[in-house]
Formats: sequence, structure tokens, C-alpha cells
Amino acid sequence: MAEKNIIVLPGDGIGPEVTAWGRKVLEEVASRFGHTFHFEEKLIGHAAIEATETPLPDDTLEACKKSDAILLGAVGHPMYDNDPSRKVRPEQGLLKIRKELGLYANIRPIIIFDELIHASSLKSELLRGADILFFRELTGGIYFGEPRYRSDDGQIAVDTLKYSKMEVARIARKAFEAAMTRNKRVHSVDKANVLESSRLWRETVNEVAQDFPEVELIHMFIDNAAMQLIRQPKQFDVVVTGNMFGDILTDEASQIAGSLGMLPSASVGDHTGIYEPIHGSAPDIAGQKLANPLATILSTALMLDISFGLKEESQSVIDAVDQILKEGWRTKDISSDETPADHVLDTDEIGNKVVQHIISPVEA
Repeated sequence: MAEKNIIVLPGDGIGPEVTAWGRKVLEEVASRFGHTFHFEEKLIGHAAIEATETPLPDDTLEACKKSDAILLGAVGHPMYDNDPSRKVRPEQGLLKIRKELGLYANIRPIIIFDELIHASSLKSELLRGADILFFRELTGGIYFGEPRYRSDDGQIAVDTLKYSKMEVARIARKAFEAAMTRNKRVHSVDKANVLESSRLWRETVNEVAQDFPEVELIHMFIDNAAMQLIRQPKQFDVVVTGNMFGDILTDEASQIAGSLGMLPSASVGDHTGIYEPIHGSAPDIAGQKLANPLATILSTALMLDISFGLKEESQSVIDAVDQILKEGWRTKDISSDETPADHVLDTDEIGNKVVQHIISPVEA
């Protein structure tokens, strides 16, 4: 039986509400399957700035480095959005922890639950059967490249898009390895017709592909990929791309699934990984029990699988979410006009439904 140490970083806005249910689900999985999971909460983001004047306190980072996995809620607060001049910002904590832990691969599965096809703005015939796995490079690219500065007169700003062969090769290898367990097809997304960094990206992906002769490799420019994702999403299996392109494409892909509230993610490297929903802190609904915890709950399924190697336990979480959707339970963001009013649940109610199905699974 497994014994694991899990750090919970509730963060800001709705983060504490959704991570509470992620933790509860993990506790019930541990109980059902005979594991021992130890939990410790730490500060990050705006909550950390308020308490310590830094978005990532040293004790948070040290605890995370010693843990087996990290469950993150969300970071962000409107006071920073409304004042871009602030030097200390919640997102700095997130970028720093990714860098410090060497989390270079952001993994985002886009899976369509049949019961939620109505929630997407796309036609159902385009969506049914879509199953995409994104690999977004996380520690390089324009978000981290140097130099970056604003001119003294404030009239010019510079950001640098920079990649090394090593950074490209390691994320590409993870994508190809995943493709070998799926439909053996990788789309690599770049802008090699314009950017020198993308030409390096494409060359390096081609080199890695030689080690995976069974996998079909398709190169696609970012502008075409954005269009194809909406036009024909089922053509994609595994998608690998850089930091900014991946950031944009995966948020676009959230509309394929119907709601940001349904999409989990994993940020992994070679050691401890961070598991989090892809949605933001949503301060406008914080404290109102309107948040959808299912993306966080599905992120725990990724944790159980990727970091702990507990595939049966991971599947039990996915099955529980699938079952409550089949039964018609919804949060407001994934409901429709046809959803009965008494089946639209708040954060705690739908979280409890998932937990009950983990405790007493429905037999197929």
C-alpha cells in the first residue's frame, strides 16, 4: 500500500473551495484502497503576499520540494489586474515554483463527456469521440526569455522568445512516449515559417521522432492549429507545443469540453508534480459555492496516475465523475435549459456526490 505526502496550495479566490474537494476525494480514495495520504496546506499567490509579502514563501517551496505531489487551487486577484505597475504579483509565485521544481511539461487532457456535449458551442457531431492530450512546454519560451525590459521613456517594451534544443527535446520525448500508449499520432505546433526559435523547435522534434518510428508526426503552424482545433478536433491525438502557444491553445480547447471548470492539468518534470484545474481564481464567484470542483477532482486522478502510478485508483475518480454526470447532476456552469433545477448543485453538493460514488461505486 502507498504512503504519500501531498502539499495542498489552496491559493486565491475559489482555490480553497475546489482544493477542499480535491483533498476530500483523495482521502476517500486512500480509505477505499488502503493507502495513507498525509496532507499539509501552504500559502501561495495573493494569500501569501498578504501574509508574508512574497507570492512564494520559502517554507512553501521547501515543503513542496520534499513532497510526493502538490495539489494547487488557483492564484490571482483583481487588484493586480487593475494595476499592472505592481512589482510583486501572485503569478510570480506560480512561475517560480514551476522553475524551482523543474516542471517543464504541462499536460492537459481534453476529454469529452457525452453528457456535456451540449455545453460546448461546437456541433455535437464534431465533438463526440474527441480525446486530445496537450503537452505544453512550461519553463522556456517568451515567458522566461531574457532580456525583457521597458525602455526608460516607456515607449518600447521587449520580451525574448528563447528555446534550447534540450528544452524542446525533453518535452517532445514525453509527448511521443504518451502517443505510443494512445493512437500514435503527434501534432507539433510552431511558427517555423517566421520564427527562428520555431525552426529550432521543428528540427529538434524531427530528431526525437526518429526514436519513435511507429508514431506519425504532423507539423502545424499555430494559426492553422487554432483554426483546425475548432474545425475538426477529432484529428488531434497528442499535441506538443511551446509555452505561449500552449497557453492559448489549451484555453481554446476548453470550449471543446464545454467549460474551464471541467479541465484538469498536470505540471511535471522528473520529480514532484503540481496538479491543478486550468481555470483561474474567479474572485467574482469566490465564497458563493458556485465554483465547479470537477476539474480539481479530475486533477487528483492525474496525480494518482502520473505521480503515484495508481491507475485503478485514478480510474475510480474518473468513473465517479462520469457517473454523476450520467445521473444528470450539474453545477451552474455546465447546466443547460433542460437541466432540472433540483439537479443544479453548488460546489459542496456536487463534490459530495463524487465522494459518495468513490465510497460506493456503481458497478458497470
